[in-house]
Amino acid sequence: MVCLGNICRSPIADGLLLRKIKEQKLDAQVDSAGTANYHIGIAPDSRMIQTAAAHGTPIEFLRARQFSNQDFENFDHILVMDQSNYDNVVHLAQSADDRKKVQFLLDYLYPNQKAAVPDPYYGSLEDFEKVYQLVDSATDALIQKLFHDQ
Repeated sequence: MVCLGNICRSPIADGLLLRKIKEQKLDAQVDSAGTANYHIGIAPDSRMIQTAAAHGTPIEFLRARQFSNQDFENFDHILVMDQSNYDNVVHLAQSADDRKKVQFLLDYLYPNQKAAVPDPYYGSLEDFEKVYQLVDSATDALIQKLFHDQ
């Protein structure tokens, strides 16, 4: 899961997917990163921690890190939150196979639309709740597609 700073959107996607994978006893590795290095080592935004906790999704243990080329080796799917994240990640790709791994998270809800998860950072708690609900639906669709539609 990749966003800009790895403190709002990608940590909630990471936390939701981790929780659902554990609940459903699925075999998958999940992580999140930011394309920028603004918040390395920092916990998610307190508003996202609060929103996630209200829904039983712990994310306070996550720490921001920057996306790296090694992520192409470590993961089969690299899911970005918006066009800027996509462009930044694809720029680091070293092969066509790397580029094929990069998708928009919301493509699991809205195929081929390249829809963005809005960044709630400068918004209200309501904006964080909207992002939570959107990412919750997207991670359900992702699990359905990757684990159940075989």
